[in-house]
Amino acid sequence: MIVIGLTGGIGSGKSTVARMLVQHGAVLIDADEIAHDVVGAGRPAYREVVERFGESVVVPDGSIDRAALAAVVFNDAAALADLEAIVHPEVRSEIGARIAAESGSEHVVVVDIPLLFEKSDPDDYRLAGVLVVDSPLDMAVERLVNLRGMDRSDATARIARQAARSERIGRADFVIMNMGTLEELQEMVRRAWEWMERLRVEGADGDRPAGRIG
Repeated sequence: MIVIGLTGGIGSGKSTVARMLVQHGAVLIDADEIAHDVVGAGRPAYREVVERFGESVVVPDGSIDRAALAAVVFNDAAALADLEAIVHPEVRSEIGARIAAESGSEHVVVVDIPLLFEKSDPDDYRLAGVLVVDSPLDMAVERLVNLRGMDRSDATARIARQAARSERIGRADFVIMNMGTLEELQEMVRRAWEWMERLRVEGADGDRPAGRIG
C-alpha cells in the first residue's frame, strides 16, 4: 500500500480527478465526506457543534445544516477556529483508521484533503506523494459560478481564503493543470496514475519522481 495526498483549490476540478482515480483502481478517502459524517446525529462532534453554535444550525430532522453553519463561521475567525477544533481531530482520526485498514494491501490509497497544506500536516498520513490539481483563478471562478451556482464575489472570496496556487504547486510531487477538455483531463489522470503505480512498485521510501502535466 501507498498513500497519496490529493489536493487543489476550490473550482480546480479536484473532485473530478478523484472520481477518475477511483476508476483506475484507487481507494479513495474523502476528508469532506468524513467531515460530514463526524457531525452526524449521535456522534460526539455533533453534540459539541450544537452546544457551541446552538439550535440555529440544526434542521427539523435533527441533522446539522451545513450551509447555515458555514454562513456563521465564514467571516468569524474565532467561530471557525472553534469549529475546526471540534471537527478536525475527529476527521484526522477517521482518516488514520481508514488508512490503517488498508495496511498490508497492494492498494493505492488516495486521501482527498482540500486544505491539505492550509489546515493539515501531510506528515500525519505518511504520504508517499502529493498530487495537486490546479487551474487559473478566472477559470476556477467560472466553474464555481456556472457549475455550482455560486455568486461571483463569494466564489472569489472563497478562493482568496485558500493557499496561494504557487504554494500548492511548490509543495506538490505531481501537478495536473486542469485547463482543457474532459478528454485531456482523463489523459492527465492516466499519467498521474502511472506515476502512483511506479511509487507503489518502487516503494515509498525511494526517490519520488515528480512532474507537471498540462
